[in-house]
Amino acid sequence: MKFVLPGKVNLIIKTLKNAGFEAYAVGGCVRDLLLKREPNDWDITTNARPEEVKSLFRRTFDTGIKHGTVTVIQGKEHFEVTTYRIDGTYGDNRHPDEVIFTRSLKEDLKRRDFTINALAYNEEEGLIDEFNGREDLLSGMIKAVGDPKERFNEDALRILRSFRFAAQLGFTIEEKTLKAAGELAGNLKSISAERIYEEFTKLICSPHPEILRDMYETGITSVILPEFDVCMRTDQKNKHHLYNVGEHTIRALMADAVDPHTIPPQFVTEEEWKDFLISYERIRNSVGYEEKNIKKKIRYALLFHDMGKPSCMTEDEDGSRHFKGHAEVSEKMAVEILHRFRSDNDTTSAVRNLVRFHDHRPEAKKHLIRKAMNRIGDDYRLLFPIRVADTLAQSSYRRREKLSYEREVMELYMEIIRDRECVSLVDLAVNGSDLIKAGISPGPGLGKKLNELLELVLEDPKCNTKEYLLSRL
Repeated sequence: MKFVLPGKVNLIIKTLKNAGFEAYAVGGCVRDLLLKREPNDWDITTNARPEEVKSLFRRTFDTGIKHGTVTVIQGKEHFEVTTYRIDGTYGDNRHPDEVIFTRSLKEDLKRRDFTINALAYNEEEGLIDEFNGREDLLSGMIKAVGDPKERFNEDALRILRSFRFAAQLGFTIEEKTLKAAGELAGNLKSISAERIYEEFTKLICSPHPEILRDMYETGITSVILPEFDVCMRTDQKNKHHLYNVGEHTIRALMADAVDPHTIPPQFVTEEEWKDFLISYERIRNSVGYEEKNIKKKIRYALLFHDMGKPSCMTEDEDGSRHFKGHAEVSEKMAVEILHRFRSDNDTTSAVRNLVRFHDHRPEAKKHLIRKAMNRIGDDYRLLFPIRVADTLAQSSYRRREKLSYEREVMELYMEIIRDRECVSLVDLAVNGSDLIKAGISPGPGLGKKLNELLELVLEDPKCNTKEYLLSRL
């Protein structure tokens, strides 16, 4: 099996080989080549020591020199070149206390996490696969290199990475590897919140967020997201729902993850979906759904949108359950958990807003949609995929009616955007300076008057002219 490596990667490998050393592209980039995917970055491994690597290239800097990694700069691109190594003990369940450089490629590959990442390649020798990683790729298997307990005890983050790779690639975790992950889940407590958040974000933004179900069953979520476990134990017993709160959440994430053109019948019938799809596709395109940060906000909002339900549950005499006020409780929990994860403020703020308003469904009238857009702000557009996924994860009860409503609101929203109708003070035809010139004194009353004028325009966008608004003073 032959691949053509990028020119700069090949140059680094050839430079090392011409100097008498071994050198290979290694790890995830080789895995991606075999999967016919474009690698995000390129790592190179060699038996040259760090000082030997540095002597061969004009521009380098020390990335992790203690662990054998030197960054080689080629043009504007950076490539990490790491010396073959054997890791010592892992005192913190994350980083080796020491590393021993070795001249053996096999020893270096033996320390890596999963067989599909323990692959090396150069154009002269082809693929080096000491642990049957290519076979596991073909069979769709995530399998630890060697003893999975050893790999997970060395670095507990690998437990979460096994689920993340399975979610991204649509693979199954090999039985022994899955069992070891569950037995050693407690080791994740020693991993920083930032690293947990980074891996978990990749996981829920993947094509297969339903891996959350396996994480619950093996005890992983009980360590990193115990609130989710409570949801998995809370039945809804409501005509709008088929599943418990946790399973509904998983189904909503799944509904958001599938291609809208190939949405499976488990969510909706073809007839129910056909007319709706045209409007929904336009909305997804308009919100830039595939942008990394947009998808992250939507998926986290879906994860948290019903998390407050267990603490809000009430039950009728006939056994029907209700969850009044769950949006506000879910909003609070979302903020607490994202703070615990050390999430960025932008994501936390958006998710908070989206969870708070995920059930906000005003009557499908333009003036009410404009008021909702004003109240919720720019995040309003992200509510459409959230509400659609939420609807698809419910029972079939009144589903066609619910989708019809969403379609109508989407159409009204797009008309408002198309016609550039005023929905905020920024769009108002007058500002504070105009009102002061017209005789309104600066102060709180000025802001109140601007908001009164905005209310007029939200009711009727034709009122948004400077002449008319000043006449109302």
